[in-house]
Amino acid sequence: MLRFLLKESGRWALALLGALAIAVAVAAMARRGQRFDLALGRHVLAFLRLDFGTSALTGAEAAAEIAVRGPVTLRIVLLGSLIAALLGVPLGLLLGTGRLRRATAPLVQTVSSAPVFCAGLALAFAARRLGFAVQGEWGPLLLPALTVGLAGAAAIQATMRSAAASYHDAPFRAGLRRLGLPALEIERVHVVPQIFASLLRALGEIMLTLLSAAVVSEWVFGQHGIADLFVHSLALQDWNMAAPIVFVFAAATLTAGFVGRLCCRLVAGTEP
Repeated sequence: MLRFLLKESGRWALALLGALAIAVAVAAMARRGQRFDLALGRHVLAFLRLDFGTSALTGAEAAAEIAVRGPVTLRIVLLGSLIAALLGVPLGLLLGTGRLRRATAPLVQTVSSAPVFCAGLALAFAARRLGFAVQGEWGPLLLPALTVGLAGAAAIQATMRSAAASYHDAPFRAGLRRLGLPALEIERVHVVPQIFASLLRALGEIMLTLLSAAVVSEWVFGQHGIADLFVHSLALQDWNMAAPIVFVFAAATLTAGFVGRLCCRLVAGTEP
């Protein structure tokens, strides 16, 4: 276990360094009139001091702007993650095991492939038509979080369905049936744990889906989080602001994958 932990920690640290290198390269693009290699070196030293510079457009400190807007995106992603788990896991189990797996495959594939902005626009249109309004600190975040949650639920059930399909014709099934075990018992004891292990291994990809959906939902519903700030920074070529956000998103994705692999080893006893 210790060897596995050290190996995964090393992979995670190297991946973070790679993400930092990309963020530094993006920030160095803002140094117009300077040699790129010199600008790159200065930004490496600045990033190590957690000095991300100032916005080329507003003059605001990048770190301060991210700190102000970060809680909005964090709440949307956290609430969306909860919705994704509540919807995606039961759907993944229901549609990935038993007789419904093949019968529902075409419909689920069609719905899952729909772009997330379609769900966001549909929710925004429905809320406007119905006069839906919410109050309170978390109220305005409900529709953006629901959009993120639907995207996450689609990713979760797709992962679980894919894992279930890979074990559907596994050789051990025939052997267990010859031993007299009923199909439901085989699914519950031998297949479902492997499905959840696959889900844990895919936490990084699911986090990436949630963050991508947050970018769309903040734009559709007018929420001013760092996902919305990232889109505007790219559009206006404000690289000093975009660079640390790139690193924050990459670090969140890589950390989710790291935690998922550790949980897979601890809970399922299998190495990713």
